[in-house]
Amino acid sequence: MSEPLRRRDPGPRRAVPSERLDQPLARRRTLVPQTRMDPEVFGEFAERFARFMGTARFLVWMTVFVLVWIGWNVLAPDRLTFDPYAFIFLTLMLSLQASYAAPLILLAQNRQDDRDKVQMGQDRARDERNLADTEFLTREVAALRLALREVATRDFVRSELRSLLDEMDEREEERERRRREGSAEDPAAGGDAGAPDRPDEA
Repeated sequence: MSEPLRRRDPGPRRAVPSERLDQPLARRRTLVPQTRMDPEVFGEFAERFARFMGTARFLVWMTVFVLVWIGWNVLAPDRLTFDPYAFIFLTLMLSLQASYAAPLILLAQNRQDDRDKVQMGQDRARDERNLADTEFLTREVAALRLALREVATRDFVRSELRSLLDEMDEREEERERRRREGSAEDPAAGGDAGAPDRPDEA
């Protein structure tokens, strides 16, 4: 009979470190030391470089450099030339410049996009504040208009005073007229009362 198969003892298990979110990861050691560079400083350099490449001065200096390079290697004696026709070294330099210029320009564009986003957020917040202020002022003006409907205005007070003065003048004229009529009737009444009574004729 065959012997039953025995399971091998795997031995003590190694503790597998579990990744926990509440603990920072241990810093890994690398053969090449990591260089720390301030992204703000490098971004400003990229923006200055991209801004300079987009100017007419850069185009003029680049054109002068290429013409001098080609003219020297074509017209100078053979013993003084360093990049003969085909200008392989010049082509290599221009390719190297383009390979560095493209990432720098992209970095400058990304920084400009970030600034545009921040500016748009600030403009949106400013517009919201202006809209809220405008709505508040509109409500205040509407409330003032409703309140002014119940308050006497200057023109209304003037018209009321003018009508009151006219009414007082009319009453004064009426009193004066009545006084004159009364003074005119008093002498006539006094003359009739002072005349002697005549005897009745038989």
